[in-house]
Amino acid sequence: MPGGRSIKLANVLGVRVGVDPSWFLVLFLIIWILSGTLARALPTAGDVLPFALAVLTALLFFASVVVHELGHAVVARRNGISIAGIDLWLFGGVARMRSDARSAGVDFRIAAAGPLVTLLVVMATVGAGVALAGTDGFRAALALEPEAIDSTGASAVVLGYLAQINALLLVFNLLPGLPLDGGRIARAVAWKLTGDRARATRIAAGLGRAFSFLLIGLGIFLAVEVDLVAGVWLVLVGVFIGQAARSAVTQSQLTAGIERLEVKDVMDSEPVAAAAETSLDRTHDELFLRYGWPWFPVVDGTGHYLGLLAREDVEGVPEAERRGRSAGDLVRQGSGETFRVRTDDPLEALLGSEALRRLGAVMAVDSEGVLQGVLTLGHLRRALRTAQ
Repeated sequence: MPGGRSIKLANVLGVRVGVDPSWFLVLFLIIWILSGTLARALPTAGDVLPFALAVLTALLFFASVVVHELGHAVVARRNGISIAGIDLWLFGGVARMRSDARSAGVDFRIAAAGPLVTLLVVMATVGAGVALAGTDGFRAALALEPEAIDSTGASAVVLGYLAQINALLLVFNLLPGLPLDGGRIARAVAWKLTGDRARATRIAAGLGRAFSFLLIGLGIFLAVEVDLVAGVWLVLVGVFIGQAARSAVTQSQLTAGIERLEVKDVMDSEPVAAAAETSLDRTHDELFLRYGWPWFPVVDGTGHYLGLLAREDVEGVPEAERRGRSAGDLVRQGSGETFRVRTDDPLEALLGSEALRRLGAVMAVDSEGVLQGVLTLGHLRRALRTAQ
């Protein structure tokens, strides 16, 4: 899965959509392949039009991937699971949920939402293609032999490609092995039957590993006998599925003992904070010199968390000016949201927290945004050790 901070593209329905650097490689490859394909399908269109259509088609394809992941995200949010964001990367897209589902039913609904959305995309593109070019014309476009080399034929070809690639991904994604959506559906069914999420994860992951071996074997055959590029790509997909399946089991083992714990159960509930109205000279002497910490949370007069104040920022202000400036003046931009969690967030949601990894701590606030505690990496590690 994507690692590190992705590049933000937009916010869609309140969900951050970003791209991993590996996505640009796939975008380039798809445009390159499609440019040649469309040039052959539209032989009298010149060079510019096939390239422009290839770019448009690639972007529409990735838009359909985002819509697929939004299906997961919307259903997850409706079931009380917050979404860290959606990332596009080398092997498609992923909706990053802050915690796992608490029941088999919720797990099933979240997993099934993405494929359902993709099915609707396939139906919409087929419907649009038939309405535009007619049944026979769209069938010809699917075969990359449009009846007319004009805007109608070019549009039908684009819609046909989108319909076919989404249909192919829908079928592949429904294979019953983790980390595919079909594997998550299979896990939900096994969870319902066994009542044990960890056992259900092992079953679905085992299916995922079996499919990974099958894909790797098929990829090697294709690389040797048919198409080197397609075969290598299939091997890479198989390796990814196998690794992700093993990671799912490891994650399940880690979270099994803490799945009922929330942030408030392990946090330090007596945090030391800087008052926003306190002058910088007092803040420096009474907090930074006294405790020796590199940062402190800043709160307003009612205790609401505003963000972080760093020692280096305070010491960057000349001593003569510190008396006339307050702690609130130097709150780091964005830290009020980046390093904030809710006290009732599941503890397992922090296992992959980039903010916790970067700072070593996150600020826990209640539903009103009032600072209630601080949770550090040490707190999380102790909770994991206790649970094992």
